[in-house]
Amino acid sequence: MANTAANLKSEAVESRRMLIGGEWVGAKSGKVFTVENPAFRTVIAEVPRGDANDVNLAVDHALKAFESWKRVPPRDRGRILQKIAEDIDARSEELARTIALETGNAIRTQARPEVKTTADVFRYFGGLASELKGETVPLNDNVLSYTRREPLGVVAAIIPWNAPLMLAAVKIAPALCAGNTMVMKTAEDAPLNVLLLAEICQKHLPPGVLNMLTGTGSEAGQPLLHHPKVSKLSFTGSTAVGKLVMQAAAERVLPVSLELGGKSPSIVFADADEDWAVDGMINAMRFTRQSQSCTAGSRLFLHQSIFDSFLDKLTKKVAKLKIGDPIKEETDVGTIINEKQFTKVCGYIEDGMKQKDAKMITGGLLPKDGPLGKGYFAQPTIFAANSNDWRLAREEIFGPVLVAVPWTDINEAIRMANDSHYGLAAYVWTHNIRDGIRTAHEIEAGWVQVNQGAGQSPGHSYGGYKQSGLGREFSLEGMLDGFTQRKSVTVSLAQ
Repeated sequence: MANTAANLKSEAVESRRMLIGGEWVGAKSGKVFTVENPAFRTVIAEVPRGDANDVNLAVDHALKAFESWKRVPPRDRGRILQKIAEDIDARSEELARTIALETGNAIRTQARPEVKTTADVFRYFGGLASELKGETVPLNDNVLSYTRREPLGVVAAIIPWNAPLMLAAVKIAPALCAGNTMVMKTAEDAPLNVLLLAEICQKHLPPGVLNMLTGTGSEAGQPLLHHPKVSKLSFTGSTAVGKLVMQAAAERVLPVSLELGGKSPSIVFADADEDWAVDGMINAMRFTRQSQSCTAGSRLFLHQSIFDSFLDKLTKKVAKLKIGDPIKEETDVGTIINEKQFTKVCGYIEDGMKQKDAKMITGGLLPKDGPLGKGYFAQPTIFAANSNDWRLAREEIFGPVLVAVPWTDINEAIRMANDSHYGLAAYVWTHNIRDGIRTAHEIEAGWVQVNQGAGQSPGHSYGGYKQSGLGREFSLEGMLDGFTQRKSVTVSLAQ
């Protein structure tokens, strides 16, 4: 399964800066922190360690830019987003390589598709600019009553490291299209590709419309969330941090959108014991992203009659995935993002191997002295269990660990699928479309796919139920509800 990457030399260390008010600057404190290549545990870059002083400066610039940006005709803002999309396409390989180097996501299976989706997101919202419109309300002949969509102001956005370029795009594009300005804080482990995106955006935007900060959550993220001049909070990340973001919004009664964690179920019916469903399940589990995805279908509910045969097919196909250097074209699966997350994933696997009521079907821990020992590599691991109640079936691991549980009664399978405080995504596999749709309707999740395990697409209204978040992204609905406020105007015509 392993594809060694031992011969690649360390990349040269580069120094990058933050974007504030249209200028590329270091932190006011002069402090920096390093960015690591997780495949080799080597430092590849250093970036500014921003703090509250940098946050204040960025928000001030964003607030100043807002006064003129909100008056730019929406279609003109849309044209700018279209130009940004073209430049993303032009620099796609540079962006993909940067993603692979700093996140550990394989360039062929993950990084290039992420860049393509990022360009598509800017292109999609650029085309929606003319939809920023209100409605007329027929009260009576003597009154003109209408609504208008107005921007909120300065949006504070914080993104994670697992798909940083795409997740930056789904905040930047709709917020700017709607007439807002933005201050975004990048993920500590993956700031470089988002800084490149900011560089592309800045070619086309007035100074201060987009500001990009680098720094830690406590030193830069917290001051940004609590800044008194920010008008909206947009966060993607863990549920635990999302609760803190919501508390910060509650202090000032700010609108907030949260895309949080997940422990997504997959329900496979007896008639889906076929290769297409197995392939779809591998996609749904996001194995080629090391399952570092909040939509990973990490709870697999298999009909009892196909439990062994389906797992056998799944194991054989997963074993063909090549793990190795994310930059190599032959690599399917890259690395876990950092040592902390790697240790956490290994801990879950060790816990599963100790359980008497569970059986490890494939995977386990890789040898520390093996060809992949230099990096944070983890192989796809599958456990079979009789219960949905144990730790590995309930907690978000954010790593390539799948738990399979048998079922015979579909109502019991749905009950187990819904027995979670998460509700982001779900998957159903069957030839019987009636069963598929009924099950999709019964599952408590914001996004249910039937007979496919695809990723998000522009235009798809994406978001979670329960503790998986608030609000929607990727869509016209997400832009209008998330980045505008509705004003009603009533005019008397009686005089």
